[in-house]
Amino acid sequence: MRLFIEHITTLRYDTPINEAHTEARLRPSDSGGQRCLFFKLTTDPVHATILTYADHFGNIVRYFDWLQPHTRLTIATASEVLTSDIFAASQRELTPLERYDYLHPTAYAPADEAICRFAGPHVVENDPLATAMRLMRAVFQSLKYERGATDVKTTADDALSLGRGVCQDFAHLLIAACRCQGIPARYVSGYLYDPQWSGDSAATHAWVDVFIPARGWISLDPTHNCEQNERYVRVAIGRDYADVPPTRGIFKGNAKEMLEVRVNIRAL
Repeated sequence: MRLFIEHITTLRYDTPINEAHTEARLRPSDSGGQRCLFFKLTTDPVHATILTYADHFGNIVRYFDWLQPHTRLTIATASEVLTSDIFAASQRELTPLERYDYLHPTAYAPADEAICRFAGPHVVENDPLATAMRLMRAVFQSLKYERGATDVKTTADDALSLGRGVCQDFAHLLIAACRCQGIPARYVSGYLYDPQWSGDSAATHAWVDVFIPARGWISLDPTHNCEQNERYVRVAIGRDYADVPPTRGIFKGNAKEMLEVRVNIRAL
């Protein structure tokens, strides 16, 4: 599927800030059969020099500094992506560092006792893929999707206790449950195309990759209880959300920051 994506982030400040240092993980990746055909990032009113680096997980990061007073910063990206029917990663073994990264508890996906109790009944002995699939279904059935029920700081154990959340919470709970059972799992950020969603109804999405011996990475979406398909656009991977926020930065000044995000996705 060929998709066009617009992602506009506006940062507003109630008083002028003196300088800002910003990084963005917004370029769709070239991985698993997906190809990014076009990508452009612009800033307004700041016309900053945009630099690029690859982070620890291989994500392409754009970053820039602006050292002049301002009260608004808009970061706009346009992407054209060719997606694949399934996620097909070629990696068949993890390095020791990767195993540590994707098995070790994190702030968003802790090795909480309640999460391990939640995961236990869904284990299929000697079959990590079947276990992961059952855990995905369990997360789907245990959490109710509800915007506003949680926030960007909500952890997997918080979401499990609440019984509700958004895609970020579904992903963190599945990651934590898999890790409790010795299945390496990582967070995937990106987009999900649905023709019913357009304009302000479109949004970023999050799901999970699990590593299965002899199979490699399998991509699962616990929010919709399905595997990744041609409607998914991958952007970045990490241990949890903290590694892959679409934008992140710091500023100098005594101001309150307000964030507005608009996403539009259409098929070409």
